[in-house]
Amino acid sequence: MKVILRSTLLLTTAVLLTTCAIKPKGTFGESPAPLAPDYSKTEDWAALPTKFDPADMTPNGLEDEQASAPVDVFFLHPTIYEGKLGEDQWNGPINDPKLNKRIDESTIQYQASIFNGIGRVYAPRYRQAHIKAYTTTKTASAEKAFDLAYEDVRTAFEYYLAHYNNGRPIVIASHSQGSTHAKRLIKEFFDGTPLQSQLVAAYLVGMPILKDEYDHIPVCETPDQTGCFCTWRTWKFGKEPKKWVSPDVAVTNPLSWTTSAAYVPKAQNKGSVLRDFEKVLPELGDAQIQPDLGILLTHRPKVFASIFLNGNYHIADFNLYYLNVRENVKERVQQYLRNELMLSH
Repeated sequence: MKVILRSTLLLTTAVLLTTCAIKPKGTFGESPAPLAPDYSKTEDWAALPTKFDPADMTPNGLEDEQASAPVDVFFLHPTIYEGKLGEDQWNGPINDPKLNKRIDESTIQYQASIFNGIGRVYAPRYRQAHIKAYTTTKTASAEKAFDLAYEDVRTAFEYYLAHYNNGRPIVIASHSQGSTHAKRLIKEFFDGTPLQSQLVAAYLVGMPILKDEYDHIPVCETPDQTGCFCTWRTWKFGKEPKKWVSPDVAVTNPLSWTTSAAYVPKAQNKGSVLRDFEKVLPELGDAQIQPDLGILLTHRPKVFASIFLNGNYHIADFNLYYLNVRENVKERVQQYLRNELMLSH
Protein backbone atom coordinates (compact mmCIF):
# COMPACT_ATOMS: atom_id res chain seq x y z
CA MET A 1 0.00 0.00 0.00
CA LYS A 2 2.86 2.41 0.84
CA VAL A 3 4.44 1.92 -2.59
CA ILE A 4 1.18 2.61 -4.42
CA LEU A 5 0.54 5.72 -2.34
CA ARG A 6 4.00 7.05 -3.12
CA SER A 7 3.35 6.39 -6.82
CA THR A 8 0.25 8.52 -6.73
CA LEU A 9 1.83 11.28 -4.67
CA LEU A 10 4.63 11.52 -7.23
CA LEU A 11 2.08 12.34 -9.91
CA THR A 12 0.13 14.74 -7.71
CA THR A 13 3.19 16.63 -6.50
CA ALA A 14 4.46 17.18 -10.03
CA VAL A 15 1.16 18.76 -11.04
CA LEU A 16 1.12 21.05 -7.98
CA LEU A 17 4.65 22.27 -8.64
CA THR A 18 3.56 24.24 -11.68
CA THR A 19 1.15 26.31 -9.58
CA CYS A 20 3.38 27.13 -6.59
CA ALA A 21 6.81 27.36 -8.25
CA ILE A 22 9.16 30.30 -7.63
CA LYS A 23 9.28 32.46 -10.77
CA PRO A 24 12.43 33.64 -12.56
CA LYS A 25 13.71 37.00 -11.32
CA GLY A 26 13.57 39.99 -13.66
CA THR A 27 14.07 39.58 -17.37
CA PHE A 28 16.44 37.32 -19.26
CA GLY A 29 19.98 38.69 -19.22
CA GLU A 30 19.74 40.64 -15.98
CA SER A 31 21.71 37.85 -14.30
CA PRO A 32 24.63 36.01 -15.90
CA ALA A 33 23.73 32.75 -17.64
CA PRO A 34 24.81 29.55 -15.90
CA LEU A 35 28.13 28.05 -16.89
CA ALA A 36 27.95 26.38 -20.32
CA PRO A 37 28.42 22.60 -20.41
CA ASP A 38 31.55 20.97 -21.81
CA TYR A 39 30.46 17.74 -23.47
CA SER A 40 33.98 16.37 -23.55
CA LYS A 41 33.48 15.88 -19.79
CA THR A 42 31.50 12.83 -18.72
CA GLU A 43 29.99 14.74 -15.80
CA ASP A 44 28.16 17.01 -18.24
CA TRP A 45 26.18 14.02 -19.49
CA ALA A 46 23.39 12.58 -17.37
CA ALA A 47 23.79 9.30 -19.25
CA LEU A 48 26.58 7.78 -21.31
CA PRO A 49 27.10 4.14 -22.28
CA THR A 50 30.67 4.39 -20.99
CA LYS A 51 29.73 5.17 -17.38
CA PHE A 52 27.33 3.75 -14.83
CA ASP A 53 24.29 5.99 -14.47
CA PRO A 54 20.55 5.61 -13.76
CA ALA A 55 19.78 5.04 -17.46
CA ASP A 56 21.47 1.64 -16.98
CA MET A 57 18.91 0.53 -14.40
CA THR A 58 16.03 -1.83 -15.15
CA PRO A 59 12.88 -3.00 -13.36
CA ASN A 60 12.77 -6.62 -12.25
CA GLY A 61 12.80 -9.06 -15.15
CA LEU A 62 14.41 -6.69 -17.65
CA GLU A 63 18.05 -6.39 -18.70
CA ASP A 64 20.34 -3.54 -19.68
CA GLU A 65 21.49 -4.44 -23.20
CA GLN A 66 23.60 -1.38 -24.00
CA ALA A 67 26.84 -3.32 -24.32
CA SER A 68 25.52 -5.16 -27.40
CA ALA A 69 22.99 -2.57 -28.60
CA PRO A 70 22.96 -1.98 -32.37
CA VAL A 71 21.71 1.62 -32.21
CA ASP A 72 22.11 4.82 -30.21
CA VAL A 73 19.41 6.68 -28.29
CA PHE A 74 19.75 10.43 -27.83
CA PHE A 75 17.48 11.30 -24.91
CA LEU A 76 16.40 14.79 -23.84
CA HIS A 77 14.94 15.06 -20.36
CA PRO A 78 11.92 17.17 -19.32
CA THR A 79 11.91 20.24 -17.07
CA ILE A 80 13.24 19.46 -13.60
CA TYR A 81 14.16 23.10 -12.85
CA GLU A 82 10.73 23.67 -11.37
CA GLY A 83 11.01 26.73 -9.13
CA LYS A 84 12.07 25.11 -5.88
CA LEU A 85 13.82 27.27 -3.28
CA GLY A 86 16.67 29.11 -5.02
CA GLU A 87 15.54 28.16 -8.54
CA ASP A 88 14.81 31.71 -9.65
CA GLN A 89 16.85 32.08 -12.85
CA TRP A 90 15.59 31.72 -16.41
CA ASN A 91 17.86 28.71 -17.01
CA GLY A 92 18.98 26.02 -14.62
CA PRO A 93 22.67 25.23 -14.05
CA ILE A 94 24.26 21.98 -15.18
CA ASN A 95 26.64 21.76 -12.19
CA ASP A 96 24.17 21.87 -9.27
CA PRO A 97 24.50 18.52 -7.44
CA LYS A 98 21.00 18.68 -5.97
CA LEU A 99 19.36 19.49 -9.29
CA ASN A 100 21.36 16.82 -11.09
CA LYS A 101 20.41 14.28 -8.44
CA ARG A 102 16.73 15.06 -9.05
CA ILE A 103 17.24 14.71 -12.79
CA ASP A 104 19.09 11.44 -12.50
CA GLU A 105 16.73 9.84 -9.99
CA SER A 106 13.60 10.83 -11.88
CA THR A 107 13.64 11.20 -15.64
CA ILE A 108 16.94 9.44 -16.36
CA GLN A 109 16.05 6.40 -14.27
CA TYR A 110 12.33 6.27 -15.00
CA GLN A 111 12.26 7.40 -18.65
CA ALA A 112 15.68 7.06 -20.31
CA SER A 113 16.00 3.52 -18.94
CA ILE A 114 13.13 2.46 -21.21
CA PHE A 115 15.55 2.51 -24.11
CA ASN A 116 18.49 0.54 -22.68
CA GLY A 117 17.04 -2.73 -23.97
CA ILE A 118 18.05 -1.94 -27.56
CA GLY A 119 20.09 1.27 -27.61
CA ARG A 120 23.12 2.93 -26.09
CA VAL A 121 21.70 5.85 -24.14
CA TYR A 122 23.15 9.36 -24.42
CA ALA A 123 21.45 12.06 -22.33
CA PRO A 124 23.11 15.48 -22.09
CA ARG A 125 22.76 17.85 -19.20
CA TYR A 126 21.62 21.20 -20.52
CA ARG A 127 20.70 24.60 -19.17
CA GLN A 128 16.99 23.87 -19.16
CA ALA A 129 14.50 26.72 -19.22
CA HIS A 130 12.60 27.38 -15.99
CA ILE A 131 9.20 25.67 -15.92
CA LYS A 132 7.50 29.07 -15.74
CA ALA A 133 8.94 29.93 -19.15
CA TYR A 134 5.97 28.03 -20.58
CA THR A 135 3.36 30.23 -18.92
CA THR A 136 5.00 33.60 -18.19
CA THR A 137 3.81 36.85 -19.74
CA LYS A 138 7.50 37.75 -20.24
CA THR A 139 7.50 35.99 -23.59
CA ALA A 140 10.69 37.59 -24.91
CA SER A 141 12.64 36.34 -21.88
CA ALA A 142 11.05 32.91 -22.17
CA GLU A 143 12.02 32.65 -25.84
CA LYS A 144 15.62 33.51 -25.01
CA ALA A 145 15.64 30.95 -22.20
CA PHE A 146 14.46 28.23 -24.57
CA ASP A 147 17.02 29.32 -27.17
CA LEU A 148 19.81 29.02 -24.60
CA ALA A 149 18.63 25.54 -23.64
CA TYR A 150 18.48 24.51 -27.29
CA GLU A 151 21.98 25.88 -27.85
CA ASP A 152 23.23 23.29 -25.34
CA VAL A 153 21.16 20.51 -26.90
CA ARG A 154 22.50 21.36 -30.33
CA THR A 155 26.10 21.46 -29.06
CA ALA A 156 25.65 18.13 -27.29
CA PHE A 157 24.25 16.50 -30.41
CA GLU A 158 27.08 17.83 -32.56
CA TYR A 159 29.58 16.47 -30.02
CA TYR A 160 27.76 13.14 -30.01
CA LEU A 161 27.88 12.94 -33.82
CA ALA A 162 31.58 13.82 -33.95
CA HIS A 163 32.79 11.59 -31.11
CA TYR A 164 30.30 8.78 -30.42
CA ASN A 165 27.98 7.98 -33.31
CA ASN A 166 30.30 6.51 -35.95
CA GLY A 167 27.44 6.16 -38.44
CA ARG A 168 25.18 4.11 -36.16
CA PRO A 169 21.37 4.29 -36.41
CA ILE A 170 19.76 6.84 -34.08
CA VAL A 171 16.61 6.95 -31.97
CA ILE A 172 15.60 10.37 -30.67
CA ALA A 173 13.58 10.22 -27.43
CA SER A 174 12.31 13.07 -25.31
CA HIS A 175 9.66 14.26 -22.91
CA SER A 176 8.07 17.66 -22.20
CA GLN A 177 10.74 20.39 -22.48
CA GLY A 178 12.99 17.75 -23.96
CA SER A 179 10.47 17.39 -26.78
CA THR A 180 10.40 21.17 -27.26
CA HIS A 181 14.09 20.92 -28.12
CA ALA A 182 13.99 17.53 -29.87
CA LYS A 183 11.34 18.85 -32.28
CA ARG A 184 13.72 21.61 -33.28
CA LEU A 185 16.73 19.29 -33.38
CA ILE A 186 15.03 16.94 -35.83
CA LYS A 187 14.04 19.84 -38.08
CA GLU A 188 17.61 21.09 -38.19
CA PHE A 189 19.58 17.85 -38.38
CA PHE A 190 17.31 15.20 -39.93
CA ASP A 191 14.43 16.60 -41.96
CA GLY A 192 15.52 16.26 -45.58
CA THR A 193 19.23 15.93 -44.73
CA PRO A 194 21.64 13.03 -45.29
CA LEU A 195 21.39 12.19 -41.58
CA GLN A 196 17.72 11.32 -42.03
CA SER A 197 18.78 7.90 -43.33
CA GLN A 198 20.13 7.10 -39.85
CA LEU A 199 16.89 7.96 -38.05
CA VAL A 200 15.16 4.81 -36.78
CA ALA A 201 12.31 6.76 -35.16
CA ALA A 202 11.65 9.62 -32.78
CA TYR A 203 9.54 9.49 -29.62
CA LEU A 204 8.58 13.13 -29.05
CA VAL A 205 6.32 12.77 -26.03
CA GLY A 206 4.51 15.29 -23.85
CA MET A 207 4.36 18.26 -26.23
CA PRO A 208 2.02 19.08 -29.14
CA ILE A 209 3.74 18.13 -32.40
CA LEU A 210 1.87 18.95 -35.58
CA LYS A 211 1.06 16.24 -38.09
CA ASP A 212 2.88 18.21 -40.77
CA GLU A 213 5.71 19.33 -38.48
CA TYR A 214 8.28 18.03 -40.93
CA ASP A 215 8.60 18.04 -44.69
CA HIS A 216 10.13 14.57 -44.96
CA ILE A 217 9.47 12.80 -41.66
CA PRO A 218 5.91 11.49 -41.18
CA VAL A 219 3.93 10.45 -38.13
CA CYS A 220 4.37 6.74 -37.39
CA GLU A 221 1.26 4.87 -38.59
CA THR A 222 2.24 1.26 -37.85
CA PRO A 223 4.20 -0.46 -35.05
CA ASP A 224 7.23 -1.27 -37.21
CA GLN A 225 7.42 1.86 -39.37
CA THR A 226 10.80 3.58 -39.36
CA GLY A 227 12.02 7.05 -40.24
CA CYS A 228 8.95 8.51 -38.52
CA PHE A 229 7.93 10.07 -35.20
CA CYS A 230 5.58 9.07 -32.39
CA THR A 231 3.97 11.53 -30.01
CA TRP A 232 1.23 11.66 -27.38
CA ARG A 233 0.01 13.65 -24.36
CA THR A 234 -2.01 11.74 -21.77
CA TRP A 235 -5.20 12.94 -20.08
CA LYS A 236 -8.00 11.32 -18.12
CA PHE A 237 -11.31 10.57 -19.83
CA GLY A 238 -13.71 13.36 -18.90
CA LYS A 239 -10.93 15.81 -18.01
CA GLU A 240 -9.94 16.92 -21.49
CA PRO A 241 -7.97 20.18 -21.60
CA LYS A 242 -9.18 23.37 -23.28
CA LYS A 243 -5.74 24.81 -24.10
CA TRP A 244 -2.97 23.65 -26.42
CA VAL A 245 -5.31 21.30 -28.25
CA SER A 246 -5.99 21.02 -31.98
CA PRO A 247 -6.99 18.39 -34.53
CA ASP A 248 -3.75 19.30 -36.33
CA VAL A 249 -1.68 17.84 -33.49
CA ALA A 250 -0.34 14.35 -34.13
CA VAL A 251 -1.11 11.53 -31.68
CA THR A 252 0.20 7.99 -31.55
CA ASN A 253 -1.55 5.39 -29.42
CA PRO A 254 1.24 3.72 -27.39
CA LEU A 255 -0.73 0.50 -27.10
CA SER A 256 -1.61 -0.03 -30.77
CA TRP A 257 1.16 2.14 -32.28
CA THR A 258 -1.26 3.55 -34.84
CA THR A 259 -3.04 6.89 -35.20
CA SER A 260 -6.45 5.20 -35.17
CA ALA A 261 -9.07 6.58 -32.78
CA ALA A 262 -10.08 3.03 -31.83
CA TYR A 263 -10.16 2.30 -28.12
CA VAL A 264 -7.41 -0.04 -26.87
CA PRO A 265 -8.17 -1.78 -23.52
CA LYS A 266 -5.71 -1.98 -20.66
CA ALA A 267 -5.35 -5.72 -21.31
CA GLN A 268 -2.92 -4.71 -24.06
CA ASN A 269 -0.82 -2.66 -21.66
CA LYS A 270 2.16 -4.91 -20.98
CA GLY A 271 3.42 -2.95 -18.03
CA SER A 272 3.63 0.42 -16.32
CA VAL A 273 6.48 1.53 -14.07
CA LEU A 274 5.60 4.13 -11.43
CA ARG A 275 7.27 5.06 -8.14
CA ASP A 276 8.35 1.52 -7.31
CA PHE A 277 10.88 1.27 -10.12
CA GLU A 278 11.55 -2.40 -9.47
CA LYS A 279 7.96 -3.41 -10.15
CA VAL A 280 6.26 -3.64 -13.56
CA LEU A 281 2.48 -3.22 -13.20
CA PRO A 282 0.59 -4.91 -16.08
CA GLU A 283 -2.77 -3.72 -17.41
CA LEU A 284 -2.74 -0.45 -15.49
CA GLY A 285 -3.80 1.98 -18.24
CA ASP A 286 -5.90 1.84 -21.40
CA ALA A 287 -5.61 4.32 -24.29
CA GLN A 288 -7.71 6.08 -26.90
CA ILE A 289 -6.85 8.98 -29.18
CA GLN A 290 -9.16 12.00 -29.15
CA PRO A 291 -8.43 13.26 -32.67
CA ASP A 292 -10.43 16.49 -32.38
CA LEU A 293 -8.14 17.62 -29.54
CA GLY A 294 -4.88 15.95 -30.47
CA ILE A 295 -4.48 14.14 -27.13
CA LEU A 296 -4.44 10.62 -25.70
CA LEU A 297 -7.06 9.61 -23.15
CA THR A 298 -6.90 6.97 -20.43
CA HIS A 299 -9.09 6.02 -17.50
CA ARG A 300 -7.86 6.74 -14.00
CA PRO A 301 -5.26 4.16 -13.01
CA LYS A 302 -6.48 1.99 -10.18
CA VAL A 303 -3.87 2.99 -7.65
CA PHE A 304 -4.59 4.22 -4.15
CA ALA A 305 -5.38 7.97 -3.85
CA SER A 306 -5.41 8.52 -7.63
CA ILE A 307 -8.76 10.26 -7.14
CA PHE A 308 -6.71 13.33 -6.20
CA LEU A 309 -5.08 13.54 -9.63
CA ASN A 310 -6.39 16.46 -11.68
CA GLY A 311 -6.72 14.56 -14.94
CA ASN A 312 -3.43 15.63 -16.49
CA TYR A 313 -1.18 12.55 -16.60
CA HIS A 314 1.67 14.42 -18.25
CA ILE A 315 4.33 13.17 -15.86
CA ALA A 316 3.34 9.57 -16.61
CA ASP A 317 3.21 9.87 -20.43
CA PHE A 318 6.05 7.35 -20.76
CA ASN A 319 5.64 5.44 -17.51
CA LEU A 320 2.03 4.37 -17.97
CA TYR A 321 3.20 2.58 -21.13
CA TYR A 322 6.78 1.75 -20.09
CA LEU A 323 7.00 -1.83 -21.36
CA ASN A 324 5.01 -1.17 -24.54
CA VAL A 325 7.41 1.63 -25.46
CA ARG A 326 10.42 -0.51 -24.63
CA GLU A 327 9.22 -3.34 -26.86
CA ASN A 328 8.14 -1.03 -29.66
CA VAL A 329 11.59 0.55 -29.88
CA LYS A 330 13.00 -2.95 -30.34
CA GLU A 331 10.47 -3.69 -33.08
CA ARG A 332 11.32 -0.54 -35.01
CA VAL A 333 15.06 -1.11 -34.63
CA GLN A 334 14.77 -4.67 -35.88
CA GLN A 335 12.76 -3.51 -38.89
CA TYR A 336 15.26 -0.73 -39.59
CA LEU A 337 18.13 -3.22 -39.54
CA ARG A 338 16.21 -5.57 -41.88
CA ASN A 339 15.63 -2.69 -44.27
CA GLU A 340 19.30 -1.78 -44.21
CA LEU A 341 20.29 -5.40 -44.87
CA MET A 342 17.98 -5.54 -47.90
CA LEU A 343 19.39 -2.28 -49.26
CA SER A 344 22.95 -3.61 -48.94
CA HIS A 345 22.20 -6.61 -51.17
